[in-house]
Amino acid sequence: MKGKNQKTEAAIDFNDPQYYENRELSWLKFNERILNEAKDAKLPLLERLKFLGITASNMDEFFMVRVASLIDLISAEYKKPDLCGMTPKMQLEAVRKVTKAFSAAQYDTYNHALVPLLEKDGICLVSEFEKLSEKQAAYVDAYFSDTVYPVLTPMAVDASRPFPLIQNKTLNIAALLTRKGKGSKLIRDAKLEKGETEFATVAVPSVLPRFLEIPSEKGFTKTFIFLEQIIEKNIDKLFLNYKVECAYPYRVMRNADFELDEEDTADLLKELQKQLKQRQWGEVIRLEVEEKIDKRLLAILAENFEVSADAIYSIRGPIDLTALGKLYGMEGKDELREEPFYPQPVPRVSDCENIFEEIKKGDVFLHHPYDSFEPVVNFIKQAAVDENVLAIKQTLYRVSGNSPIIAALERASNNGKQVTVLVELKARFDEENNIVWAKKLEKAGCHVIYGLVGLKTHSKIALVVRREEDGIRRYVHLGTGNYNDTTAKLYTDCGIFTCSETIGADATAVFNMLSGYSEPAVWNRLLVSPLWLRKGFYQLIDREIEHAKAGNEARIVAKMNSLNDQKMIAKLYEASAAGVQITLIIRGICCLKTGIPGVSENIRVRSIVGTFLEHSRIFCFYNDGEEELFMGSADWMSRNLDRRVEIVFPVEDPQLKEAAKHILDVQLADNVKAYELQPDGSYVRPGRQGKPAVASQKQFCGEALQRRKEKRGGGPIRRFIPVLGEGQAEKR
Repeated sequence: MKGKNQKTEAAIDFNDPQYYENRELSWLKFNERILNEAKDAKLPLLERLKFLGITASNMDEFFMVRVASLIDLISAEYKKPDLCGMTPKMQLEAVRKVTKAFSAAQYDTYNHALVPLLEKDGICLVSEFEKLSEKQAAYVDAYFSDTVYPVLTPMAVDASRPFPLIQNKTLNIAALLTRKGKGSKLIRDAKLEKGETEFATVAVPSVLPRFLEIPSEKGFTKTFIFLEQIIEKNIDKLFLNYKVECAYPYRVMRNADFELDEEDTADLLKELQKQLKQRQWGEVIRLEVEEKIDKRLLAILAENFEVSADAIYSIRGPIDLTALGKLYGMEGKDELREEPFYPQPVPRVSDCENIFEEIKKGDVFLHHPYDSFEPVVNFIKQAAVDENVLAIKQTLYRVSGNSPIIAALERASNNGKQVTVLVELKARFDEENNIVWAKKLEKAGCHVIYGLVGLKTHSKIALVVRREEDGIRRYVHLGTGNYNDTTAKLYTDCGIFTCSETIGADATAVFNMLSGYSEPAVWNRLLVSPLWLRKGFYQLIDREIEHAKAGNEARIVAKMNSLNDQKMIAKLYEASAAGVQITLIIRGICCLKTGIPGVSENIRVRSIVGTFLEHSRIFCFYNDGEEELFMGSADWMSRNLDRRVEIVFPVEDPQLKEAAKHILDVQLADNVKAYELQPDGSYVRPGRQGKPAVASQKQFCGEALQRRKEKRGGGPIRRFIPVLGEGQAEKR
């Protein structure tokens, strides 16, 4: 509804930069929400440690891609402001300020919360090797001599040996040395003769575990020491004729972003392989050093890496907290982890002899990781050996390291099926993995394509063409997540199986578009980017605007990973100003602002951060009571709408539509893991106001277990009904 102070619609410029949040700063707020999980005293301790490691991993990728991109723009003297009016230079300054504060918060959490709690639970992380007992020191020294020493390669820097190339993300130890006694017959260096200091560095080998468990003492049941501490303790053994003045660990982050000129590239695969080799040696954009590092050492590092002071991050603890994920899996201590949830079988399509007969009976809905991903794997496996299957076509963006789907596609080709696979080589940080799979599939006789020039293919679709008694039938799987059996246990995603004729025809058109030059004039049911998806969403939003202007109820509920497209946000502002009630569930980046009078006062935004990574995209348009619901691979980001091949598909079966709406209902009722975006840009947890606790992910786990129990005949049916906010129950 329009407020008393609302401006007239004609007077509002929905593109005004003041109405938008910066993309990079919004993402950093998302990482802060993950850090809040590490701070949450209600979570088991090792879960908190895991979340802290995730924040570090996220930050690494953020620097390698987003910060690197800003630096490239500044180097190119690009000064055009973003949607909120910030130039690249302004963005970089703001990002560095926030990331330094965030780094301090990470280590406050580690040093002052998690380490003391670990010690209370009998787990010691050695902070300084000087604190080792005699027995422990002997154990560490023996491990160094037997295992670590043979792997190390100390590298001195002098007139004949230039500063070495330090690989991206590797942990290293820098040292200052002075010569003991008389000069060496091998080394003729006047400075060393005079006792001046020299620089040396040694890489902490990634082939060895970052943590070594050593004998415990003083009441501890488990004691771990970091690998770099083991090397520091014994570093004098690497430089026998020198005195080690000091030694400190450091780590560099390099620019890992690159652009491929696909128009002028004859062989995309070869060119990509060439670019990947160069990724390890990109410009240094962040230097992490221990807080107490010797100033002389820091000066040498800064000079050789050519980094300014604002790119140097002083660390109050162990560098590279991504390693904490390894501690999460330590043996024993199960009481410090959440009870694991195992994906449950899906009625009708789990362990069925003929999945195609089941799909023919009606569409099937899947909600991962609560529902098992196994039916998706079996869909391809059964197609590979079914004598009636003529062809399999599938897009692959990210797959697991030992993918059963790849194996099934190989088998299908060996069995004489026509197999066409689009492998997206440009899936960031999975490029090398996808190159391996592409070659493997080609060797098996599959027809492998790499998509359209200048576009990433991010859509998730698998098509099986089957000969049946009444003719050719097409079976389709459409999803919101990757065909990855590993991440399907960690990410929340949705998918459907269908043999709808119209969707099958669209699926064929998709693959013809990807493999050739066929551009369909119209689509039956699918919304496909980059040419048709934006227009389709605009039409759906415009319809809600018309309903609102006619005085009818108008609502949009949309769940996605990120929202940063200025035109889409302006369209949502237009809808809000017209009176459309909009609720967005956005996990990560949100460049939209809420609560602006006359602009976004009818928009609510919430974010859910939990055990599983929220990854599904669901879009619901009220349509004057005739709700239309869609799912798909696309967020409302410029890249998804304009620069990728994405598929958004309708959910039409009434039961499937209710299942998808139920996901939205429960997530809107979540008052445990949800955050709500405030007009000032902050995210706060909603108050319960006497309502029962609703944790959406835990509820979905419970519902999946209950369905399994009911199938086995183990007890009465139990309904999971979320406690909805005021006015929501009747609207849904």
